Order: sequence, then C-alpha cells, then structure tokens
Amino acid sequence: MSTLDRIPETRNEVLFDYLIRLADDRLILGQRMSEWCGHGPELEEDLALANIALDLIGHAGALYTFATDIEGKGRDEDDLAYFRDDIDFKNLQLVEQPNGDFGYTIARQLIFSTFSYLFYSELVHSNDQQFSGLAGKHLKEIRYHLRHSREWIFRLGDGTEESHDRIQKAFDDLWMYTGEMFIMDEIDQKAIHFGFGADLNKLKDEWLRIVTDILVEATLNVPDNEQYMASGGRNGFHTEHLGHLLAQMQFLRRSYPDGNWK
Repeated sequence: MSTLDRIPETRNEVLFDYLIRLADDRLILGQRMSEWCGHGPELEEDLALANIALDLIGHAGALYTFATDIEGKGRDEDDLAYFRDDIDFKNLQLVEQPNGDFGYTIARQLIFSTFSYLFYSELVHSNDQQFSGLAGKHLKEIRYHLRHSREWIFRLGDGTEESHDRIQKAFDDLWMYTGEMFIMDEIDQKAIHFGFGADLNKLKDEWLRIVTDILVEATLNVPDNEQYMASGGRNGFHTEHLGHLLAQMQFLRRSYPDGNWK
C-alpha cells in the first residue's frame, strides 16, 4: 500500500493527502498551460499563458514541499511530481483535459480559476499558519488568472460568430467535469474536522452564480447543470489523457533519475 493509498487517520496524514490533491491539480493544469508556450494566438497572450503556467507549477511545488516536510520520509517535490504513476495522482479530471483550441483552454481556465478563487478564499482561514500563508500568497495570483480568463470569455463570446460558437462548444463539452470539484469525501470531512479544510458544498452555489453571470454577459448559454458528471480523479481514476501527459512530463527525469543541472 502506497502512502497515498492508506487510510488517513492522523492530522498530518490528512493534511498530507489534502496538500497532494491541491498540488496535483495545479501541476497538471500548469503542464497543460505550458503546452501553449510559443503557440499563443498573439505574443502578449503567449506570455500570459506561460506566466499562468509558471504560477500554477510554482504553487504545486510549494504545496509538494510542504507535504514532504509533513511526511518526513526524505522525499522531495520532484519525487512526487516525476516518480508517481497516473493512479497515484489525485487531480480533478477537468485539469487533465487536452487544450483543444484556444477557447477550450480559456473555458477550462475560467471554470478552474473561479473554483480556486473561492476555495482559497476559505483556505486562508486555516488553523495551520503555514497552510493559510501559502493560500494567501497564491490567492493573489489566482485573482489574476480569474480576471484574465473572464476578459477572454467576454471577447470570445461576444466576438465573431465563430469565436462565439467555439467558446460555447468548449463550455458544453467541459461542463461534465465541473461536478467533481464539489464532491466531499472522507478526506474533505476530516480536513474540516482538523480545522484546515473548506466545505466544498458551500462553494457550489457561489461558483455557479459567478460563472453564470460571466457567461450571460458574454452572450453564452449556461450548460445543463443536471447532466451526467464525471468523477473519480480524487481516487486515482483518470481519463486516458493523463497518462499521455505524464509520459511527456516525466520522461527526462525518469530516464536520468540521478541527473542534475551541474
């Protein structure tokens, strides 16, 4: 049984698993966003997407480091990022979805950034000072991610007929992955019990309100919230896309496990 498969009981075990979830979300989405480097629709946007990718990967690194310090087994952030298999990753299925066209990327970013903004706004009140400090620091950058994606939704939704149709299709296709963000399981419940977690049930209505307001202003339709919702990422069950992403991301590090930059 791996560290991430055992049933968490103590405060540190629960905090470790909680941090891994947050870090995995951000590492995988950061990797996806980095795929746009050199391929953005314009130079300014190319730089913006790269900066968002760096923010997300930086957030993941800080969370992994905190997690390994709690674990106390001599692992570091590289071990968690590069030497776990797809079933060991606990990220949401949303963040592993391919970039598709620019509209898909922006729709995915708005969905996740809105969720992250609300989630981290709760985490800053954690009774763990180091955790709340990280959340507060990262929240400043998440606000930019949300603002950036929101402005693009307005431009694409209320732009040309093609841009409107493409961004609408992106939301329609990605909506089935939104329900998983608000599923509360045993780890979430224990995190709340220990005083450092957030109640996801309390975030859903506000998330839907914010996203709905943005879509309506962008002349877009809100997808059916009662449709089938995919889930399983928190338990290590992923779409076929994650395996391909990890193969590319982990290849060099696994090929030269003792290599360094010196």
